Amino acid sequence: MKRSRHQKIVEIIAKQDVETQEELADCLREAGFYVTQATVSRDIRDLRLSKIPDGHGGQKYAIADRNVAMVERRYIHVLREGFVSMDKAQNLVVVRTVSGMAMAVAAALDAMEFDEILGCIAGDDTIMVASRTEEDAGTLIYKIQAMLDR
Repeated sequence: MKRSRHQKIVEIIAKQDVETQEELADCLREAGFYVTQATVSRDIRDLRLSKIPDGHGGQKYAIADRNVAMVERRYIHVLREGFVSMDKAQNLVVVRTVSGMAMAVAAALDAMEFDEILGCIAGDDTIMVASRTEEDAGTLIYKIQAMLDR
């Protein structure tokens, strides 16, 4: 029950701005989880939620940056392990990888949600990354290189 409630909390805060424990408890009740404020408080602590600005002068619950940073580090690790080279052809970035690593590196690039990436197609050791513009492709190369250089 606790695991499904935690999954529901993550889903709720991803879909809507939740500012207080009471709001979160109400959302959980609407979803069929009958919780007390104390339970919600423990769940917030267990999930390591933190409050961040909501962009409208208020605050909202979000997954702590530490969790996001940990996940990002994993993606960067995959990128570093598989990366061989990259080049640009107009709005396309061609990424060469170690043999057999293209799918993993492409999945990592997709998961990092770069604004410049429309989509990736991966083979065995090559990824074609489509961007909207040639400028976006250049920006993407810069961002990827910066990650590799960290």
